[in-house]
Amino acid sequence: MRSHHSKQIHCSQELKTLIRAYGKVLDNNILKVDAFLNHQVHPETMLWIGRCMKSAFEQKVTKILTVESSGIAPAFGAAVAFNAPLVFARKKKPITMTSFRMEKAPSHTKNELVTLYVSEEMIRKDDQVLIVDDFLASGQTIAALGKIVRAFQSNLVGICTVIEKTFEGGRDLLEKEFQAPVLGLIQISSLDNRTISFAD
Repeated sequence: MRSHHSKQIHCSQELKTLIRAYGKVLDNNILKVDAFLNHQVHPETMLWIGRCMKSAFEQKVTKILTVESSGIAPAFGAAVAFNAPLVFARKKKPITMTSFRMEKAPSHTKNELVTLYVSEEMIRKDDQVLIVDDFLASGQTIAALGKIVRAFQSNLVGICTVIEKTFEGGRDLLEKEFQAPVLGLIQISSLDNRTISFAD
């Protein structure tokens, strides 16, 4: 039986293969991986990513929380693996959402401030919440989700992203703010000269 550590190594190696095959570095340290993660999505890959997250967070999770739209695919994979409902924060409040929690966060790729909304019907005080997203960069958007979890007085079990840019400081921000475990399935230490450098 494969150990927890070897499962994580396997996940890391598989993600490196995908990023090397499909990743492109754009200006301003933007990593374009929309061929497999946040524009075109292969269902089996997302389910596999969810299982990788499950192997890292083995404690009880009752809700997966993400933000529309790019976080939804990996978060769905996690929701299947944890057998927990997926809730995604909305960026525009629908007229059906009458009671809600909201936080503002800067968008790393859209270069604008966005407001995130989560209905009070979706997360309960006794929920064990895992935040999932495609990227961890500056951590600002995930921090806004964490503040929403805190507003619901729910327990933040942890934060997990598919790709973490270690050079943008997001992990330090989140660990200091929430005292919850933070995991990037794959860590990228640099995108200098349009070259992808992995942290390990």
